Amino acid sequence: MVNPINVNPTTAARRLSVGASDWLWVVTGIMGVSALFTLAWAKVQPHGARAFHHIALAILTVSTISYFAMASNLGQTPVRTEFRSGPTRSIFYVRYIQWFINAPLILLSLLLVTGLPLSDLFLTIFMVIVTVVSGLVGALTPTSYKWGFYVFGVLTLVYVVFSVLYSGLRSRRLESHRGLYSIYAVYLVALWMLYPICWAFSEGANVLTVDHEMIFYSILDLIAGPLFLFLFLASLRNVEYDDLGLQSGKASDYVNAPPPTEKPRETGAA
Repeated sequence: MVNPINVNPTTAARRLSVGASDWLWVVTGIMGVSALFTLAWAKVQPHGARAFHHIALAILTVSTISYFAMASNLGQTPVRTEFRSGPTRSIFYVRYIQWFINAPLILLSLLLVTGLPLSDLFLTIFMVIVTVVSGLVGALTPTSYKWGFYVFGVLTLVYVVFSVLYSGLRSRRLESHRGLYSIYAVYLVALWMLYPICWAFSEGANVLTVDHEMIFYSILDLIAGPLFLFLFLASLRNVEYDDLGLQSGKASDYVNAPPPTEKPRETGAA
């Protein structure tokens, strides 16, 4: 078998090993099979009730491509390290592209069941995007200024946690499925709080090797990706879309619907 480390070499002193690459191929396979399973799962759902399955499919598709790139030792660049041995370290920016797309989609899936206003959804999703971008810029920064971006990322993540656990749980639309949302909100928040810890010890302080970083992040991505999505989708099978305030966008679905009530017009004095 062709060794991707030799086919796609890097000049970084601290780099991906063959063993870690093999593990990433396993993760790629898990993500790919999960995406195919989700596609089949979506096809057996009735039309107008596939939104969450389609979001999950998008997440798993992006993850599959991202892990294919990392397993191939692509989507990375050498960056000078601030601490410890090794003048440079491989920084896999493709991982942050994956999170840039997937983190907002995961949040969207979770928060859609809350019925929060569109403005709250927008701000929460914006903050998680800032978290990811701050992590990327910090990882690519060779000096101690990287920790400034780390602080920005942590602070915006704290806002996301507040929005999910406080604003989301206060939503009135959760009356019929508050317990379901609470379980997955705590699940996701607890998991996402581990990402900054991994960043601090890998791209930040250069304590973990690239191999250990890959194993740490990939396990988190598997738990936050296929495992979370499958459990979440299974839990939603008995929840009606009408209870979530979600409706089909097809005009044909409203042919027999009563017309909206119009307010009587006020007539001015002659």
